[in-house]
Amino acid sequence: MTEAAAREVVIRLRGIHNQFGRHVVHESLDLDVYRGEILGVVGGSGTGKSVLLRSIVGLQTPRAGEIEVLGTHVRTASDAERRVLERRWGVMFQDGALFSSLNVRENIEVPMRAVKGLDAKLRHQIADLKISLSGLPYNAGDKFPSELSGGMRKRAGFARSLALDPEIVFLDEPTAGLDPIGAAAFDTLIRQLSRTMGLTVFLVTHDLDTLHATCDRIAVLAERKVLVTGTMTEMLAVDHPWVHDYFHGPRARAATAETQMKKDA
Repeated sequence: MTEAAAREVVIRLRGIHNQFGRHVVHESLDLDVYRGEILGVVGGSGTGKSVLLRSIVGLQTPRAGEIEVLGTHVRTASDAERRVLERRWGVMFQDGALFSSLNVRENIEVPMRAVKGLDAKLRHQIADLKISLSGLPYNAGDKFPSELSGGMRKRAGFARSLALDPEIVFLDEPTAGLDPIGAAAFDTLIRQLSRTMGLTVFLVTHDLDTLHATCDRIAVLAERKVLVTGTMTEMLAVDHPWVHDYFHGPRARAATAETQMKKDA
């Protein structure tokens, strides 16, 4: 990837203000996300990590601010412009958010049904490809969400987010609730597919292992804004109480040690 491509802004947020009643979640929030990077978004409880993700994809309307994704101004885009834009991103919600009445293959096919020219056979083939890419067993397509483990539901949700070969994927707590082995495998999957498919990943997480294993940069939400962005190394030098406690606490030290062991192996 060239230096210019690495710095191309594909998500630009300026002056975002989110408020529920009298509770202000975000105020004058700015953030840039660059093409091809995996950006981890972290913050304490109530800092609005998921609210920010939902604002970008249009599920939450900010009181003020500009949201530009892939050159399109999301808040003022026409319905036709939004339909085109939404085919260029994929979203994985917590626990997969699968339709319980559809099997895995049918869930993955849902975004494809809005695309003209994709007949049932082609949708089926593409869905099977995404199932394979997500690391699910070949027979998972015929199973219903209730028949899957938590980790398999997350992989199915990830497969659905890849259905239309997006440029950007939004992942909301992808490893939450998984055992350490399952979480590590999912981290590896995200990293591998990001590199092989050229994806930009906007990843909401609280998992320090995920930050170490997958993220190129980290954005910290605090004090109603993006307090700081940078690499893991840069986070360790930030002089802010929450940031220091988060990145220097016992779990952070354990995650750092494990990452170093993997590099030395």
